[in-house]
Amino acid sequence: MESELWPNLIMSAAEKGIAVALLNARMSLKSFNRWSMPLGLPLVTLMLSKLSLVAPLSTIQAVRFQLLHTPPGIIHFAGDLKYAVGDVNVGENEVNKINDLRKQFSNRPLWMAASIHRGEEQVILRVHEELIKMYPTLLLILVPRHPQDCKNFSLALKKQEVNFVLRSTKEVVSSGTRVYMVDTLDLCTSPSERELRMLYRVTPVAVIGSSFLPGLAGHNISEAAAAGCAVVTGPHVGHFYHMLLDMWQINPLAVKQVAGEFELLQALKELLGDAETLGACQRAAKDAFSIMSHGVVNRVWNLVCRFAIDFRIDTWNS
Repeated sequence: MESELWPNLIMSAAEKGIAVALLNARMSLKSFNRWSMPLGLPLVTLMLSKLSLVAPLSTIQAVRFQLLHTPPGIIHFAGDLKYAVGDVNVGENEVNKINDLRKQFSNRPLWMAASIHRGEEQVILRVHEELIKMYPTLLLILVPRHPQDCKNFSLALKKQEVNFVLRSTKEVVSSGTRVYMVDTLDLCTSPSERELRMLYRVTPVAVIGSSFLPGLAGHNISEAAAAGCAVVTGPHVGHFYHMLLDMWQINPLAVKQVAGEFELLQALKELLGDAETLGACQRAAKDAFSIMSHGVVNRVWNLVCRFAIDFRIDTWNS
């Protein structure tokens, strides 16, 4: 699932007569260039010949696999399973938590910066500082991507003399609080993913990190879209660009991509200051998610079943 190729796993499964499918298949440009070299191409060609199914994320990904000599008959599109991940029902307990947060935030103007990597917090905090000049009661929900960065983010907030509270302390957000930092998430775990989706349901605007500094490669935007947020991302989105294209084809307002700090500030000014624009972007994101997520699990499952049957028939015939 989305991983790079593991030669030992693929070859071992083939020797044991086990079908291997590569779902949400992607290959970075760096990996593609490495496998395309004279020493790598024979090995990757052999590996790919052992697969029963490759379901790529995008046309670009499919072309890369084809150029590495993947048998064309096993490449099939079924949709991006990341859209299915975002479509999770909220239980009664989570509904109560959402309502508690909304009460705590007291209907203040609000935006959220999610999956923020080290270095990006400076961009986010500078933008927030400018926005507060226009919206004095504005609150930022700041969600670091990695728990170990919370300490550095806290130091940055203290240095700038920003009034903030940590989610882990369960301290009540006061009228003077400017940043609510979520230091309770390890975004590599499922419970934390559910908590992040819960937080998306509280905020009208979600800025998705890992996209504002060179070398970063974006994060999943579908969860914010599923929650009905107006979605904003930076310029460095990596292979998630196919997701932006998918949503733009449905509605250009579904995602706002900004070139950097200045454009981020302008986009947030527009969203926070114009209820009509905000509502249009929220509806566009949610509608695009609904269309892209519809039936994706069934399509992938049917594809897997079909190729599992074909694999078994081929095994019997051989």
